[in-house]
Amino acid sequence: MSAPRWSVEGRDWPNRAASRFVESGRIRWHVQQMGAGPVVLLLHGTGAATHSWRGLMPLLAERFTVVAPDLPGHGFTTGRPVGGLAMPAMARAVADLLATLGVAPDLVVGHSAGAAIGVRMVLDALVRPRALAGLSPALMPFPGLAAQLFPTLARMLFVNPFAPHIVAALVRGPGDAARYVKQATGSRIDAVGVDFYRRLFATSDHVAGAITMMAAWDLDVFARDLPRLHVPTLLVHGAADSAIPLASVKAAAALISESQIEIMPGLGHLAHEERPAEVAALIEEFAGKE
Repeated sequence: MSAPRWSVEGRDWPNRAASRFVESGRIRWHVQQMGAGPVVLLLHGTGAATHSWRGLMPLLAERFTVVAPDLPGHGFTTGRPVGGLAMPAMARAVADLLATLGVAPDLVVGHSAGAAIGVRMVLDALVRPRALAGLSPALMPFPGLAAQLFPTLARMLFVNPFAPHIVAALVRGPGDAARYVKQATGSRIDAVGVDFYRRLFATSDHVAGAITMMAAWDLDVFARDLPRLHVPTLLVHGAADSAIPLASVKAAAALISESQIEIMPGLGHLAHEERPAEVAALIEEFAGKE
């Protein structure tokens, strides 16, 4: 297996000056922190890392203290929480990190699967934010045939020791990575952003983390818990998102008593990377109301 190296893949990592490595439990976290004011926790999605916040984080840091970790199995964070990469274990691990850092989030912002981790943290009383924001949130079971095929495929990849190496080999070139990002997300991000994904997906450890995370999740049980969420929640959806259908976001909103949806025309699953200033404005406006 190969792991992302801070001196190589991370040599010019976005917001690198805000990075540090923190030991918490069985995990050595790569975490970024910047700004001052109320605390905002940023949780990236499956297969991403802190580079995903490269544009959004500095904008939010103008008003907030922003904390963004690489989740276990991703980026430059190493080690596994007790319970592996299942959602409750990930939620507890992030809560332990926050305790180590001595911060309590006023606002939790999660992208895709990161939104589910943030919600799980609230449901399990691990954090008590004033509000939540889910960007292209993955909160509901996969629709239709994908409900059966996707978890099964993830588990098949998980038990195949060669799978991470195969996936890593598929995205080694810039053109391969650009095609992968566009097809998987519906987003058009710049070449610099694509290259950070290429670096990570060229390492089998990062790929294995993403596959393991997908294989370990149970969104059916999670969705049944959503009606217990009583925190003001903003759900932001890119209209061109090829990963999460709008119907899924609407279904989640219908289960959350204090929720609202903002649709961003023409943007995909990585809307926060395509238009960080617009997403920051939505988050700041929402936070100001709560």
